[in-house]
Amino acid sequence: MAGSTGVLPAPKGYLKRLREICDKYGILLIFDEVITGFGRLGHAFAAERYGVVPDLVTFAKGVTAGAVPMGGVVARKGIYDAFMKGPEHVIELFHGYTYSAHPLAVAASLATLDLYKQEDLFNRAKKLEPLWYDAAMSLKGTPDVLDIRCVGLTCGIDLAPRKDAPGKRGYESLEYAFHDLGMMLRAAGDTLCVSPPLIVSEAQIGEIFEKLGKVIKAIQ
Repeated sequence: MAGSTGVLPAPKGYLKRLREICDKYGILLIFDEVITGFGRLGHAFAAERYGVVPDLVTFAKGVTAGAVPMGGVVARKGIYDAFMKGPEHVIELFHGYTYSAHPLAVAASLATLDLYKQEDLFNRAKKLEPLWYDAAMSLKGTPDVLDIRCVGLTCGIDLAPRKDAPGKRGYESLEYAFHDLGMMLRAAGDTLCVSPPLIVSEAQIGEIFEKLGKVIKAIQ
């Protein structure tokens, strides 16, 4: 699911076919799971949801719940072993930055992972999906709404662009939501993107889409 471009889910079977092509030609398959990782799609990673095992997974954001910047990469064993079997006098992966493995970020990530497990937040997100979908689709038929897409606890709502002013309706929606309703949206052009925290309540889900309806009707 491409989040920053407007919550665009991969076509059915696309990722599995991509895996087959990469295997056939010896190409590494890399999943960027900065947005989709850590419960957003009801699983630890989107790779689990779609049943496809990539060679590398990049992650960030959710690993510390956004409290402290941190990012990382998970590699399949074969790739990991390729780095570990070099000459003994050579550093395995001669790569790093000044703030790599920062103690504060690592502490935040460990605490976050503990909470995910203790509160079973990934499964909670999965159980909330039907309610989230129903609330989102309640906006179908609202003037200027062209399409609504949901994947896990994410939603993209395409608004009709204004003539000769693409993106303006989306930006004005963002401003109105923030200043008038105290709601933070992301606008990708004329697409409104919504993704709540995994601890969102059922009542709050209703409130989110009620406010979205007000935003869309107000921005004519």
